[in-house]
Amino acid sequence: MAANKGEPIGLAESTAYASGAIVSKTLLDKKTGTLTVFSFDAGQGLSEHTSPYDATVLILGGEAVLTIGGRAVKAKAGELVIMPAGVPHDVRAETQFKMLLIMIR
Repeated sequence: MAANKGEPIGLAESTAYASGAIVSKTLLDKKTGTLTVFSFDAGQGLSEHTSPYDATVLILGGEAVLTIGGRAVKAKAGELVIMPAGVPHDVRAETQFKMLLIMIR
Protein backbone atom coordinates (compact mmCIF):
# COMPACT_ATOMS: atom_id res chain seq x y z
CA MET A 1 0.00 0.00 0.00
CA ALA A 2 1.38 3.39 -0.97
CA ALA A 3 1.78 6.22 1.53
CA ASN A 4 -0.56 9.19 1.68
CA LYS A 5 1.10 11.92 -0.36
CA GLY A 6 1.40 15.28 1.33
CA GLU A 7 1.34 13.75 4.82
CA PRO A 8 4.26 13.12 7.20
CA ILE A 9 5.45 9.52 7.37
CA GLY A 10 7.09 8.13 10.50
CA LEU A 11 9.50 5.81 8.69
CA ALA A 12 10.63 3.83 11.74
CA GLU A 13 7.02 3.42 12.87
CA SER A 14 5.66 2.45 9.45
CA THR A 15 6.50 -1.26 9.88
CA ALA A 16 6.49 -3.41 13.02
CA TYR A 17 8.93 -6.16 13.90
CA ALA A 18 7.71 -9.75 13.58
CA SER A 19 9.39 -12.60 15.41
CA GLY A 20 11.72 -14.53 13.10
CA ALA A 21 10.63 -12.56 10.04
CA ILE A 22 11.14 -9.63 7.70
CA VAL A 23 8.27 -7.20 7.20
CA SER A 24 8.13 -4.74 4.31
CA LYS A 25 5.86 -1.88 3.28
CA THR A 26 6.06 -0.14 -0.08
CA LEU A 27 5.60 3.60 0.32
CA LEU A 28 6.01 4.56 -3.32
CA ASP A 29 6.08 2.46 -6.48
CA LYS A 30 6.68 4.30 -9.76
CA LYS A 31 8.30 3.42 -13.09
CA THR A 32 11.20 5.61 -12.03
CA GLY A 33 11.78 3.93 -8.67
CA THR A 34 10.48 2.68 -5.34
CA LEU A 35 10.62 3.48 -1.63
CA THR A 36 10.21 0.46 0.67
CA VAL A 37 10.58 0.22 4.45
CA PHE A 38 11.81 -3.09 5.89
CA SER A 39 11.84 -4.37 9.49
CA PHE A 40 14.18 -7.30 10.18
CA ASP A 41 14.13 -9.42 13.30
CA ALA A 42 17.63 -10.13 14.65
CA GLY A 43 19.38 -12.79 12.59
CA GLN A 44 17.13 -12.38 9.56
CA GLY A 45 18.42 -11.36 6.15
CA LEU A 46 18.05 -11.10 2.41
CA SER A 47 20.13 -13.59 0.43
CA GLU A 48 22.72 -12.48 -2.08
CA HIS A 49 21.28 -10.93 -5.21
CA THR A 50 22.05 -8.20 -7.74
CA SER A 51 20.09 -5.22 -8.98
CA PRO A 52 20.32 -3.50 -12.36
CA TYR A 53 20.17 -0.16 -10.48
CA ASP A 54 22.01 1.32 -7.51
CA ALA A 55 20.24 0.32 -4.29
CA THR A 56 20.41 2.92 -1.53
CA VAL A 57 19.75 1.83 2.05
CA LEU A 58 19.06 4.28 4.90
CA ILE A 59 19.29 2.53 8.28
CA LEU A 60 16.41 3.76 10.46
CA GLY A 61 17.18 1.75 13.59
CA GLY A 62 19.43 -1.04 14.83
CA GLU A 63 22.47 -2.48 13.05
CA ALA A 64 23.07 -4.61 9.97
CA VAL A 65 25.87 -6.06 7.90
CA LEU A 66 25.60 -5.56 4.16
CA THR A 67 27.94 -7.70 2.09
CA ILE A 68 28.70 -5.87 -1.15
CA GLY A 69 30.86 -7.61 -3.70
CA GLY A 70 32.17 -9.93 -0.98
CA ARG A 71 33.08 -7.08 1.41
CA ALA A 72 31.21 -6.80 4.73
CA VAL A 73 29.96 -3.30 5.54
CA LYS A 74 28.52 -2.61 9.01
CA ALA A 75 25.82 0.05 9.12
CA LYS A 76 23.80 1.51 11.98
CA ALA A 77 20.93 3.91 12.52
CA GLY A 78 21.39 7.20 10.71
CA GLU A 79 23.83 5.82 8.13
CA LEU A 80 23.28 5.51 4.39
CA VAL A 81 24.88 2.89 2.13
CA ILE A 82 24.76 2.92 -1.68
CA MET A 83 25.11 -0.55 -3.17
CA PRO A 84 26.26 -0.29 -6.80
CA ALA A 85 24.26 -1.73 -9.68
CA GLY A 86 25.33 -5.15 -10.91
CA VAL A 87 27.36 -5.98 -7.78
CA PRO A 88 26.13 -8.94 -5.69
CA HIS A 89 24.96 -7.92 -2.23
CA ASP A 90 23.07 -9.27 0.77
CA VAL A 91 21.69 -7.90 4.04
CA ARG A 92 21.88 -9.49 7.50
CA ALA A 93 20.39 -8.11 10.71
CA GLU A 94 22.91 -8.01 13.57
CA THR A 95 20.12 -6.76 15.84
CA GLN A 96 16.51 -5.94 15.08
CA PHE A 97 16.81 -3.25 12.47
CA LYS A 98 14.80 -1.17 10.05
CA MET A 99 15.81 0.32 6.73
CA LEU A 100 14.42 2.40 3.92
CA LEU A 101 15.34 0.96 0.52
CA ILE A 102 15.51 3.61 -2.19
CA MET A 103 15.61 2.30 -5.75
CA ILE A 104 15.95 4.84 -8.56
CA ARG A 105 15.83 3.45 -12.06
